[in-house]
Amino acid sequence: MTDDDAIVLARARAGRAIRDLGHAFIGRHATIDQIDRLSEVLEGISAELWPAPTRSRDDHEFGNRQETELPQGRFENTFDDRPVSGRSSPWGLDLDLHRHSDEIEALVTLRAAHEGAPNRAHGGVVAALFDDVFGYVLGVINQAAFTGDLYIRYAAPTPLFRELACRVRLDRREGRKLLLSGELTDVETETVCVTATATFISVDAESFAMLTAERPAPPDEDA
Repeated sequence: MTDDDAIVLARARAGRAIRDLGHAFIGRHATIDQIDRLSEVLEGISAELWPAPTRSRDDHEFGNRQETELPQGRFENTFDDRPVSGRSSPWGLDLDLHRHSDEIEALVTLRAAHEGAPNRAHGGVVAALFDDVFGYVLGVINQAAFTGDLYIRYAAPTPLFRELACRVRLDRREGRKLLLSGELTDVETETVCVTATATFISVDAESFAMLTAERPAPPDEDA
């Protein structure tokens, strides 16, 4: 295993640990001593990380990933820093991704830190889920694109701690517009909890490299 491979695996492990920590912190009682100790550890690690050099995330490859065809069946996300489905993302949803013909299905179980109203998933989390999973359709049609709009209809409460299936597809093209639709279903009851439509705007993969060149450096923590 190369050093780069080891770093990728270590970051994926840390990302999962941070996600699990968030759910444990929200979903379990803790003593003041435990909370204070947690704060000290996290503040100490943050203080170690911030002085390090800015990290390159290979942004020039982002558009190329969208134009790479996805295999049939289960597949792995290749962009570990992707906020919703990346293995290294502290905010990720731990999606189990599948391609079925021209559709993408993401199996997910929303947990404690995803709660909005009592015992229901937060609507913004559900919207982020759809935006992310719609993006994988680009790997079906081999087309780089940006999200143009996203419409969500909450048809029923989205439960926590139950397996959900988010299934999406391309409906049609209108020039540069890609019209997509999808549903979020409770796997056990087959209840459709949410429906969504989106418009993506097709672009050349080089557009992402141009945006990277224009992006300012991230601010310091205290800025």
